Amino acid sequence: MDQTLDRSTVVSSTPPASPSTRRLPPVVPGHPIAGSAFAMRRDPLRFLLDATHRYGEISRIRFFFSYAYMVNSAEGARHILQEHNRNYDKNTFDYHALARLLGKGLLTNDGAPWLRQRRLIQPAFHRQRLASFAAIMTGAAERTAEAWRAASAHGEPTDVAAEMMRLTLSVVGQALFGQNVEDDVAVVGRAGVSLSRIITDYVMRPLPPLDFPSARGRHFRAAKRELDAVTWRIIAERRRTGADTGDLLSMLLTARDEEGHGMDDQQVRDEVLTLLLAGHETTSTLLSWTWYLLSRSPDAERRLHEELATVLGGRIPGVDDLAKLPYTRRVLDESLRLYPPAWSLARNAVADDTIGGYTIPAHAAVILCPYTLHRHPDYWIDPERFDPDRFLPERVEARPRWAYIPFGGGPRQCIGNSFALMEAQLALATLAQRFQPRLAPGHTVLPEPVITLRPRDGLQMIIEAR
Repeated sequence: MDQTLDRSTVVSSTPPASPSTRRLPPVVPGHPIAGSAFAMRRDPLRFLLDATHRYGEISRIRFFFSYAYMVNSAEGARHILQEHNRNYDKNTFDYHALARLLGKGLLTNDGAPWLRQRRLIQPAFHRQRLASFAAIMTGAAERTAEAWRAASAHGEPTDVAAEMMRLTLSVVGQALFGQNVEDDVAVVGRAGVSLSRIITDYVMRPLPPLDFPSARGRHFRAAKRELDAVTWRIIAERRRTGADTGDLLSMLLTARDEEGHGMDDQQVRDEVLTLLLAGHETTSTLLSWTWYLLSRSPDAERRLHEELATVLGGRIPGVDDLAKLPYTRRVLDESLRLYPPAWSLARNAVADDTIGGYTIPAHAAVILCPYTLHRHPDYWIDPERFDPDRFLPERVEARPRWAYIPFGGGPRQCIGNSFALMEAQLALATLAQRFQPRLAPGHTVLPEPVITLRPRDGLQMIIEAR
């Protein structure tokens, strides 16, 4: 259940420790002045994996003159995201940087204003409403299939990551905002990737500020203007028609609080841009990594094709088919384990706390990293291996619930997780019946940990018809 965060009522989940009784986690060694800042910038995934392997489930990472507390256990994730979520807010540099783009949208907002927005937006993602989106999702997959049919005939490499972005952006535009945004794919894709890299670089290197007339600042403002143009056009078109179509955009424009006040245009803009970007990026990266992993896992790919042939027999899947495609879902779950789009979660400790016997002081930055947690050897045997059967019901039951957090957890769990999984399962089932993409010769695939965990240079694949 959602909970309101009221700063005046937040209390420490444990009594404040005196300096003499505090037990602080081990420090990850680093540069005498910069600490781990340079290592984190060079390869954050490798650095965080090494830190968790060498220094345990809680460690301190120094960045120049401040520390971040890295927590890498299922119990720690449950403590921060669920049991004591009121003590861990989003008052962090990472989210402040992201707010430079998204404003006070659902992802970056906090406290009572966030709760108000969450309750307003939640009905758009109710189970009954999701079922009505199935035709939109399979329709977008069918259009992708048409493009892939031509690509398979020519045998030229296709950027599957770009194709998945086009598919998922089309779905979000139609399902949530009632508009065709396929013509905006190039702009949204280019500007979104650019801003993701700029914001990540800014978090790692905060000087000069984004407002400074530097090349980075100029690129940030230019890309933001491109996304704003798309966002404001979506809003203006709906205001022009005045139609209440019952979709999320109508909810945002017609919402009223207890005093009868609606959202101003800036707040509507923040929510639309947040859901436009987050609503397509999570699913497109999930599908991209799934195609990559299947191309490297012949047995898993064979089992997927067998299930699709048995259940669907070549027809387009519907929402009633989802429960009949358990292996298809397990493939997606395992892809999310290895390459969670939200690869790192930052929080701020409001008051002193204790996790795993260690003190987390007030105002400390706390890092939860699904990428490393999903590779914790206590929860995952041979963690780098792609094995969808990890998500068989009996194996899920035997594992700590909080060892797997691809969408976060607790009151701030991603509002669109069911939307994303439904879309991914329908798209994968539609396309995998007809095609089996193969990695293009010579194309190296590396994860790029920016705001989301995406393939660094796209995903060049040869589309083979089945």
